[in-house]
Amino acid sequence: MNGGKAKSLARYGSLDIDPKIAVSDSHADLQKLAQAVKQVVADSKISTNNVVVGIPSQRTFMTVVDIQRLNVKELDQSIRLQADSLIPTPLDESKIDWSLLGDSPKSPDKVEILLGSVSNDFVEKRLDLLESIGFNVIAFEPDSLAITRSLIEPGVAAPQLIIDIGNDATDLVITLNDAPRLIRSIPVGISSIVRSAEQSLGIDTKQASQFLFKFGLGKEKLEGQIYNAIIGTIDNLVGEIEKSIKFFQTRYEGVQIEKVIMTGGASSLPEFPLYIANKFSVNVEIGNSWRNVSFPQQRQDELLSASNKFAVAAGLAERTE
Repeated sequence: MNGGKAKSLARYGSLDIDPKIAVSDSHADLQKLAQAVKQVVADSKISTNNVVVGIPSQRTFMTVVDIQRLNVKELDQSIRLQADSLIPTPLDESKIDWSLLGDSPKSPDKVEILLGSVSNDFVEKRLDLLESIGFNVIAFEPDSLAITRSLIEPGVAAPQLIIDIGNDATDLVITLNDAPRLIRSIPVGISSIVRSAEQSLGIDTKQASQFLFKFGLGKEKLEGQIYNAIIGTIDNLVGEIEKSIKFFQTRYEGVQIEKVIMTGGASSLPEFPLYIANKFSVNVEIGNSWRNVSFPQQRQDELLSASNKFAVAAGLAERTE
């Protein structure tokens, strides 16, 4: 991306790797990750050495908390004093950051804070890895914040739900007034759905995956065999999504989700977006990772067909700080 207010696409690229490598701390996997990064950068002819690094949801903790209203310096001190009771890992082993969201919806003398933490070890290993292959790391950022930046139209105040279904987990982000107010990772992803089809139908993983992405939630396809094999897992996931929506609406009383944006595997699973739309009686759209980025008109079909892979990367590249 180019800097400044108007972002334009310069280069992009991708390379399929085992999703477990991205979150692994083993030396062998880190070396595989380094080689993958070097290869995709070379293949895409990306020349900059400056990078912003996404932190997978499985390795971050994100929460919204209410803190006593103070000036910025005192607020930072207060958050760090309370951090041990707010984050799941010891403070001296974690990096924490926070952002002021605004007034608390529950208490007039408090403000609302988005608080995040990640282990020092995870960040430092990736910093060392990227610097060792010649990159200048500008920042680390949770994937959930990056997809919010790329998929949400700037300035939209109405509540929107992003559903990003990956291989091993589904990430949810609910935004309000253009900022995340609920972030959650559910340990159900494409691999869980494929496994349901595999076990129910007695077929191998490759065939189960092919059937899943060809027929999805089509009740009439293959006499409903795929639908019946996966609907239990789908409904477990949908039930967790429903719990998250209810939790959000308990905190922000009288507020209704106005739109669902789906990306990742969710956007390419036939009839799943429609299933979500009917379940929650809400408009559902497929996320466009290039929503806030300009690109040549002749590349539109190419880019939109690859959009569900780039929500995090586009959001990281759009970062201006």
